[in-house]
Amino acid sequence: MKFLGWIIGMFCVWHAGAQSAGPLVSGPWAGNVTSRTAMIWLEVNQQTEKVSVRYKKQYHPADSFKTVEYRGALQNAFNPVKLEMNGLDFNTTYQYELVIDGITLNDAGYTFTTLDLWKYRKPAPDFTFLTGSCAYFNEPVYDRPGRPYGSDSTIFKTMSEIPAAFNLWLGDSWYTREVDFSSPWGMNYRVALDRSRPILQPLLKAMPQYFIWDDHDYGPNDAGKSFIHKQESRDIFKNYTLNPSYGSDGKGIYTQISYSDVDIFMTDNRYFRSDGRYPDSIHGKPNPDKTYFGKEQMEWLKNALLHSRATFKIIASGSQMLNFATSYDCMCHYSYEFYELIQFIRNAKVEGVLFLTGDRHHSEVIQFNHEGLYTLYDITVSPLTAGVGRVRGNELNNPQRVEGKLVEAHNFGKITITGKKDERELRIDFMGTYGAKLGSFSVSEKQLKFNR
Repeated sequence: MKFLGWIIGMFCVWHAGAQSAGPLVSGPWAGNVTSRTAMIWLEVNQQTEKVSVRYKKQYHPADSFKTVEYRGALQNAFNPVKLEMNGLDFNTTYQYELVIDGITLNDAGYTFTTLDLWKYRKPAPDFTFLTGSCAYFNEPVYDRPGRPYGSDSTIFKTMSEIPAAFNLWLGDSWYTREVDFSSPWGMNYRVALDRSRPILQPLLKAMPQYFIWDDHDYGPNDAGKSFIHKQESRDIFKNYTLNPSYGSDGKGIYTQISYSDVDIFMTDNRYFRSDGRYPDSIHGKPNPDKTYFGKEQMEWLKNALLHSRATFKIIASGSQMLNFATSYDCMCHYSYEFYELIQFIRNAKVEGVLFLTGDRHHSEVIQFNHEGLYTLYDITVSPLTAGVGRVRGNELNNPQRVEGKLVEAHNFGKITITGKKDERELRIDFMGTYGAKLGSFSVSEKQLKFNR
């Protein structure tokens, strides 16, 4: 048995090395794409000395390439690279190529398209985006004994073949193990290895990628504000994603993205979060010291919701928000902040709000009714490749679950926003590993308005 363990360990070491046999360890892919700017992400090996990106409009052979050189440090243990391009034209497709130590790398898929300038000019464009959570890749030498937790990764190939504006990862985009989250090097190792998986590259390349985190890509299981490496975890998350921003004053990773008439508020449910065992009430009243988003993030979210003029205002979180039947992570178990947010939406008359969450290892739609407020919905999408978790106990016949909206299988969400002005509709199709539709749910903008 010891010899077999040694063979498995050597295979894993070889496999990890095989991902980075050339100078390009993973990527490239384009992200943080706006009307006039975009960024390219990639990772190179320790021997690489110089990286640049060359870009120009696609199908304009007479145009010359413009070049952006990477000015950051290289030849470290981990070498994620970000390159920013600006002064672009809106609603335009660009092609790009990499130059790594004088060698040019190009591919027909190295393209991105800037956002259109539609406001005040034309109706809000219809569009589709993908979403999901809980992506686990096996590495037996460090995994728990027994049945492998990760499953068929074909789901990423399936996702890459669906035309979509972007992909939103709802947390647990990689899973740190016990040997990882005890050190910043280990956390770096995990994301670098998982990001380099060949099965992921077509999806990354196919569309912009945006990320929030949950516990496993933040640190230990159920980790919150007490995690001793939370600042290093934030730095690593920033290095391996292309979000528009990352919290405020060097804290947290919350941010916002907008596409057409949809605003997505990408929240941070870990950095400011009290431990789940923290008392939820004191003398029968909600405990203000038990935080989920924290004061600073909550103030940002409330102001951002008020400022938004979007038809749909999606609050994305790594954990569920509205499910009172669950004993697992849920904002509703943080009563003070939960009702602060709910009452704010009601009192400020914020329309178009719904929640998009991950974590649970099954997909479902939860509804929540509160006096003086339209029905709120929490759409949970999980898992991509991690183990499927079937509902049990109080959740078997959860009265909050929209009838028939439970998927206990590996899946991702395909969300489509369509319709003319004042009749917009958001539809999610829960898609299986090989592209079969496992369920769907729709909500119209009229359902998310106050009675007048």
